[in-house]
Amino acid sequence: MLFLLPPSETKAIGGGSLTIQQAALTFGGLNTVREKVLAELVRVCKKPALAAQVLKLSPKQLAAIEVNLQVSQAPTMRALERYTGTLYDAIAPGSLSAEAWLRSKQTVLIQSPLFGLIPATDLIPNYRLSGTTVLPKVSLKKVWPAAHEPIFGRLAQGLIVDLRSKTYVDLAPIPSTIDSVWVEVVSRESNGQLRALNHFNKLAKGLLMRAILEAPSAPESIDDLSSIASKIGMELYLDEAKRQLVLVTDQIVKSKRV
Repeated sequence: MLFLLPPSETKAIGGGSLTIQQAALTFGGLNTVREKVLAELVRVCKKPALAAQVLKLSPKQLAAIEVNLQVSQAPTMRALERYTGTLYDAIAPGSLSAEAWLRSKQTVLIQSPLFGLIPATDLIPNYRLSGTTVLPKVSLKKVWPAAHEPIFGRLAQGLIVDLRSKTYVDLAPIPSTIDSVWVEVVSRESNGQLRALNHFNKLAKGLLMRAILEAPSAPESIDDLSSIASKIGMELYLDEAKRQLVLVTDQIVKSKRV
């Protein structure tokens, strides 16, 4: 069973001495597109006014331009530690056990708009690029999907649980021939109706992912996932008609609203 996570706009700074060229990212078949996207990002960032417009940077965010220009030479850290924000803060990588880190290496992939799919333990630098960014000469929505098709073919060895947002699903759609389920996060209203969540969506996914990584054994079925979810106060079940997992987070929503 594999788990796909979205990246985050916010990232930790710093890292070790290895660069991405020295560390070598997994899935070398994506390298041609990785180089194409990075080259276009660097070209744009060599023109600060253009970069600010394309990357939608506020005056306080202009330092991101230099960050992008240094991607190839910048220090790196494990992807699960590089990304921050609601989802990743809930995973709390800094306090994961050694066993959880090993499980993350084997089962967790993150969808980067710059690097494509990468294992959680691949070493990556800081960068600024969103899945919704429209680069002038390279369309992320055109170059990434085809590049990922053979990668998914290699990964098809069990169920893929897709926790990505729709933006990143579009960058690398999972072929219909591969057994996969997308995760919908909802809360149950007083009238029994289910309501899709936004902010709590990320929190719930992060808490579930941490519980999966720290579980006594790796989940092998949806029943296993449901059991893990119940232990952290959530309900998880399969909506067979839509072929998606529904994660009900009533207790989280209530506790955060108190």
